[in-house]
Amino acid sequence: MNEQEQNTAGTSVDSISAAQADLRKSYADGSLGVLVSGTVWMAAALVALYVTSQIAVWTLFFGGMLIHPLGLLLAKLIGVPTSHSPKNALGKLALEGTVFMLMCIPLALLLSLQNHTWFFQGMLLIIGGRYLTFTTLYGIKTYWILGGMLGAASFVLFILKASPAASALSGSIIEIGFGSFMFFSYKKSKP
Repeated sequence: MNEQEQNTAGTSVDSISAAQADLRKSYADGSLGVLVSGTVWMAAALVALYVTSQIAVWTLFFGGMLIHPLGLLLAKLIGVPTSHSPKNALGKLALEGTVFMLMCIPLALLLSLQNHTWFFQGMLLIIGGRYLTFTTLYGIKTYWILGGMLGAASFVLFILKASPAASALSGSIIEIGFGSFMFFSYKKSKP
């Protein structure tokens, strides 16, 4: 590798590290979004338990649309910046990952026509896969574990023939647990 290639490689890594640091600072390591998402999953679990599983499907579907705005509102309330640099190249990756996730949600909705439980298990897989990309976005390997746990939970719940409420509750517990851990880690790392 010649000197110019080495300099280019070094710049690229530095740029990625800077972009990740910008996202971590701007969104509290992504922890607030995870907490809000876990809360939406909890609402869906309660609706499945006390109302109907069909309404729980729509609770998670429409509640999911509120995750980002509610996460930003929560961030503003506790004093976390709520936007990354417009020059941050990873911002495009975040948008692309979100679009891919949104394109997968109709598959989960189609599953719900066969069995409401499959919607929640499908969404665990979709969202778990989305979190895997957060490892690159934020530079935090905890997202691999979070994504892996949501995916594994989906398969275990399917094998156990878990109810819609149990499936939604599992997503909630996992996300609220990880979101809390990540938020306290973020707060601890602040001077």
